[in-house]
Amino acid sequence: MTRDLRTLPKAHLHLHFTGSMRHPTLVELADRHGVRLPDSLRGQWPPRLSAADERGWFRFQRLYDTARSVLRDEADVRRLVREAAEDEAAEGSAWLELQVDPSGYAARFGGITAFTELVLDAAAAAAARSGVGIGLVVAANRTRHPLDARTLARLAAQYAGRGVVGFGLSNDERRGRIGDFAAAFRIAARAGLLRVPHGGELAGPDSVRACLDVLGAQRVGHGVRAAEDAGTLARLAACGTTLEVCPTSNVALGVYRHPAGVPLPALRAAGVRVALGADDPLLFGSRLVAQYDLARRVHGCSDAELAELARDAVRASAAPAPLQAGMLAGIDAWLRSPA
Repeated sequence: MTRDLRTLPKAHLHLHFTGSMRHPTLVELADRHGVRLPDSLRGQWPPRLSAADERGWFRFQRLYDTARSVLRDEADVRRLVREAAEDEAAEGSAWLELQVDPSGYAARFGGITAFTELVLDAAAAAAARSGVGIGLVVAANRTRHPLDARTLARLAAQYAGRGVVGFGLSNDERRGRIGDFAAAFRIAARAGLLRVPHGGELAGPDSVRACLDVLGAQRVGHGVRAAEDAGTLARLAACGTTLEVCPTSNVALGVYRHPAGVPLPALRAAGVRVALGADDPLLFGSRLVAQYDLARRVHGCSDAELAELARDAVRASAAPAPLQAGMLAGIDAWLRSPA
């Protein structure tokens, strides 16, 4: 049974801000603002990447920083958010959680508060226009000082209930000590924000357990390497923690050599909840529907199993209860429809 994946109602929980940009938009803005793009972001796109070592991660981060540099004014930011919402609507998403580190944009946009307010306003306008609900996840950078993370957590808490739905921790998980960020996550917890740090991608199961034990993670960004330890899998299943699995990203960054190596079947067999995500389509070349298609083609997921992946994402999201109920009903209707 192969129903159209674009009509399967979805919640997209793992999408980074600049990484959501359309490639043609990147090229157009770069030309407009006089930003020189490397060949890997222009004619040879998408770039060939690997983060198996620090040099590979540095190259990935440098490309991301170059892409971020084309965002020069308010219109650019509004366009990015509007187009991200349009792309989600075209792929069947009814809810998007967009992750951003405001400190990476603060210098050009008047500080972290001004930039956050701009993104929130752009998200509200894009949601009204596209019909896709949008929540913002403010994410700290684990390669920066932990005090910066606390500042961002307080910023996120200030806008809890006003568009900010979660607090994350991103960048190379092999850097920094996770315990140094615990205070920031306590601030987020007191504000009622979802705690959604990255872990278990470039580092192993210990990283996933640290996200749970030290940061109180309710979801874990990536988390795929939990599959290397049966105890960690059992714990994730028992506590109902959702992993935001991004298959194309995992392969592009060298976590796994081939799509078949992504341990989606093992995670599901252990009872772990999985929400598929696209991570950074600008750098990896594919969006959310492609992740569901990969699960179907490579891992042999049936339509019933794909529907359950979609349900996992909806239930783990910060979408309002009526929207969640509507998405879940839509998933059931999709599964009842003719193939």
